[in-house]
Amino acid sequence: MFTTGQIIFASLFVVGFIILLYFSYRGDKKLHKKQYKGSIWILVGFLVFIGLLVGIKYFMKNSF
Repeated sequence: MFTTGQIIFASLFVVGFIILLYFSYRGDKKLHKKQYKGSIWILVGFLVFIGLLVGIKYFMKNSF
């Protein structure tokens, strides 16, 4: 499906992109901690909501 060259390019691109993102956002760490304080709870709420939807779907599918 993919050639060896394409796989190598994709993996190098992903690694390079992740390294670039790390160094770009490393300097903004203090600012992000100050401005986005408590935003982890939004993520937790979103994950709980998705979990509830999946649970309801599973329950509805297996109860009938």
